[in-house]
Amino acid sequence: MGAYVIRRLLLIPVTVILISMIVFAMVRFIPGNIVDLIIVNESSSGTGIERAQIEQALGLDKPIYIQYGKWVTNIVFHGSLGQSLNGNQDIAKEIEQRLPVTFELGLMAIIIAVLISLPIGVYAAMRQDSIPDYILRSGAILLISVPGFWIGTMIMIYPAIWWGWSPPMQLIPFVKDPIGNLGMFLLPSIILGTSMTGSSMRMTRTMMLEVLRQDYIRTAWAKGLSERVVITRHALKNALSPVLTIIGMQIPVLVGGSVIIEQIFVLPGLGRLLLDSLSQRDYPVISGINLLVAIVVVFVNLCVDLTYGWFDPRIHYQ
Repeated sequence: MGAYVIRRLLLIPVTVILISMIVFAMVRFIPGNIVDLIIVNESSSGTGIERAQIEQALGLDKPIYIQYGKWVTNIVFHGSLGQSLNGNQDIAKEIEQRLPVTFELGLMAIIIAVLISLPIGVYAAMRQDSIPDYILRSGAILLISVPGFWIGTMIMIYPAIWWGWSPPMQLIPFVKDPIGNLGMFLLPSIILGTSMTGSSMRMTRTMMLEVLRQDYIRTAWAKGLSERVVITRHALKNALSPVLTIIGMQIPVLVGGSVIIEQIFVLPGLGRLLLDSLSQRDYPVISGINLLVAIVVVFVNLCVDLTYGWFDPRIHYQ
């Protein structure tokens, strides 16, 4: 297992570099650029400025491979993601301030999804083809089909119209008001979590049905073991490996999904920062956020792969 982990760790820098190169180049193909935006703003204020001067000031007058090399050099040797083109803010500090918001939102969403999907999936498998099973499967399809941003929009609009209530519009720090902070994140995390619940529940049900048909499960029933012991000690652990894969694949999606949710609920997280940076064509901020997401995705995949051996002793790493 140690050799396997070392090989995976050695592949991480290669993967991250390739992803950073693709993102660094692709964001520059977005129609329009920050130079055009600056020229429009300066011309509207009556200040004339040449395009070449703006590109030189922002470092965009150099070839893209030189810009990429300078960006990577700053990260490797100085630990800096650079300055934003719009506002000249330190990107690392900006990400550091907004990362806890996205992390809290994603963590609560994952906890909600796991607490809902695993028990329901197990129960649906144990009561296969019964009325509760049909109801739960239909509910899972409904959760998969309904987009989270639509639910979030309805929650923001209709309670405000009917009862004059709306979620808090300003971030409540956890250290100042833990209950208020959790209450502020509860609705958006439920919306994100329920979007994950449908697929996780169906996968849990499918794998539990497959495991329950195995010979060792029949042997456990023949020994007279209770249903709780058979499910928790023998069946559930062996059925969780594919479910962990689904959950691991959904963790990076939380960052993408939180772009819309953070915008709807006015949460100052990474998703909202990414959306603002895209609208402003702030290339260094976009590249920095995507680099962070790429690193998280790679390490999450590694952690998920390593958990397979713990849940299923038949899996060996070479």
